[in-house]
Amino acid sequence: MPPGPPPPADTASASVMDIEGIGAPSAEDGDEPPAGPPACTVVFTPTGRTGIVSEGITVLDAARELGVDLDSVCGGRGICGRCQVVPSVGSFPKWAITAGPEALSPTGATEAAYGGHRPLGPQSRLGCQALVQADVVVDVPPDSQLHGPVVRKTVDVGDIALDPLSTLHVVTVPPPTLDERRGLAQTVIDCVADEWDVRLAGILPGALGALHASVAAGAPDGDGGRLVTVAVRWSGPERGGRTGMISAVWPDVVTAALGIAIDIGSTTLAGHLTDLHSGEILASAGRMNPQIRLGEDLMSRVSYVMMNPGGAAELTSLVRDALALLTNELCDAAGTDPSGVLEVVLVGNPIMIHIALGIDPTPLGQAPFTLATDAAVELEGPQMGLPCPAARVYVGPAIAGHVGADTSAAVLAGGPHRDEAITLLVDVGTNAEIVLGSSQGLWAASSPTGPAFEGAQISHGQRATPGAIERVRIDPATWAPRIRVIGCDLWSDEPGFAEAIEQRVAAGSRSAAAGVTGICGSGIIEVVAEMYLAGMLSSDGVIAAAPTEGERASRVISDGRTSSFVLYEPPEGSGGPTITVTQNDVRAIQLAKAALRAGIDLLCERASIVAPDRVQLAGAFGAHIDPTRAMVLGLIGDCDPGAVRSVGNAAGTGALRALLSGAQRAEMERVVRSIRKIETATEPRFQELFVAAMALPHATAPSPKLSTAIALPPRASPDAPDAVRGERSSRRSRQRRRR
Repeated sequence: MPPGPPPPADTASASVMDIEGIGAPSAEDGDEPPAGPPACTVVFTPTGRTGIVSEGITVLDAARELGVDLDSVCGGRGICGRCQVVPSVGSFPKWAITAGPEALSPTGATEAAYGGHRPLGPQSRLGCQALVQADVVVDVPPDSQLHGPVVRKTVDVGDIALDPLSTLHVVTVPPPTLDERRGLAQTVIDCVADEWDVRLAGILPGALGALHASVAAGAPDGDGGRLVTVAVRWSGPERGGRTGMISAVWPDVVTAALGIAIDIGSTTLAGHLTDLHSGEILASAGRMNPQIRLGEDLMSRVSYVMMNPGGAAELTSLVRDALALLTNELCDAAGTDPSGVLEVVLVGNPIMIHIALGIDPTPLGQAPFTLATDAAVELEGPQMGLPCPAARVYVGPAIAGHVGADTSAAVLAGGPHRDEAITLLVDVGTNAEIVLGSSQGLWAASSPTGPAFEGAQISHGQRATPGAIERVRIDPATWAPRIRVIGCDLWSDEPGFAEAIEQRVAAGSRSAAAGVTGICGSGIIEVVAEMYLAGMLSSDGVIAAAPTEGERASRVISDGRTSSFVLYEPPEGSGGPTITVTQNDVRAIQLAKAALRAGIDLLCERASIVAPDRVQLAGAFGAHIDPTRAMVLGLIGDCDPGAVRSVGNAAGTGALRALLSGAQRAEMERVVRSIRKIETATEPRFQELFVAAMALPHATAPSPKLSTAIALPPRASPDAPDAVRGERSSRRSRQRRRR
């Protein structure tokens, strides 16, 4: 029998019959049937698993005999409530069964007294208490299936089956005697074997320290034994061949095996606390990465390590403290204790992972960007400073020097390797990770986009916090802008906007500041794209000279030899900054988008792919980008705008999949090894593609599909030529002066 609660069987055992021809086996001619209790036919839905069992057996035991996926933690004591089933009453010609209420035993005292975390439904029975008394059809609902599908409300992990690598088993440990030669650990191991038919290889050192105290504190059973819950950690890729070790022993009955998935970003840490047996997300939370005070982006943190003795240890301490605080925050929100966490999955970019593991990140700051290891890493929770003594920490595998476990997790979540359609997966950040391909093969690259997409290097840029401009529309005729800010659902030309931002933004901000405070990454993408669509910005990225008259005159102001666009002016008397978009702002966005686009184009060339069939934008930034405006800017190549969609925090979703399923971990490790990495930093062709990608949308690539979704201006807008000539004239003048 496979270790742990039995998975759905692939083949029928001797006691299982095919759906057709159900009936009791007939005795051979002249032979008397063996004496024993009467036999009953049991059908489990929705699988249709059918077999002959002895009358008086519990539904739970019948499920185990027939290889039916029915969960249980308490070992049939009627405590955990995970084995709930629903008996069906009526005639079932398909199985030649007519079942009545008497098919199962009446509700007993244990069921009547049940008051567990999962309420007992009006038609439900506890499978460990209900006895089979006649032919019966029993439905196993999804919540009672250990390896059933995950149904998620807040995070869509896709279509996976639960395959937890930590399980719980309630056992009764007999009282010690003077004649007992076994150690307590072996006694507990033998109890798991006797009561669960699960063979374990041993006990982990971390579980030994509290073993005596945990058993002594267990509830007595009347014969001197003690009731305890044994947490078992499984290792190995395949469910049937895994090795089990005891990772913790707790007094009494514990019904929830907890796990945490965390995405360690350079800016934020995002985590989810889950029940490993049900897949339910119990809490979600995020924290700022405290390392940010020592460096805005990844390379600045590597520089900090290079320039400051002890800098690596300082950064490691900061992120580990943040991980511990996030763990406590998640457990507090769910009303549970961190000591109950058995599995932790960490993903992140290579530099963040190296720092979190206490590994020197400086080799990743220069070519050839060699990883200390690209394999998955496993260690104990206390080794990472986590308040989870029984937890195993699984750090996902990396693809290459600047394409890390966060991208591996995003691939697992997005699943381009499972589909024949060509998928482009882009995680936009200070260092953009790009994956392109299909089930026929995957290619990956990273592009140094810099912090402009996060609001840095922008004159009025800021992070995506309340008060930041996130949406922009510009009237092509008047150049009058409309904006929407984080914390307010109204556009700036709608009644009540001014009052709403003063109230709602202030309420959502940690400071006393209210109103419009700046522009975030998604906002700067939209405003540059809108400026181009309105004819204010040339395809070379030059802002038009300020008009001398007309409605447009107040929208563009002279800024020395260049121009700036006035995006927002606060109402008189309200204070706050005037938000402008300068020529330097446009250039910063052009440089960032050209780096990303060049990386994409390089992968397409290497993979001999003209264009992807679909585009997935991942990450916090990708979740808020307007796909059409991103294509106008030239952030991604020409494709059907309807095929571009946000997939949210794909890295966090992939980490959840790896947390809930050992098979998913194995899949991620297998796929990562097959990905072909292209190093943009050493590719001469990258620079050529970068130059072409500086133009809006692109210097040479046509945009026929985008043109069907939105009206693009001609290559030179009415105002742009003068501006372009002025820019070039000024450049020539400066060159002459230098000469």
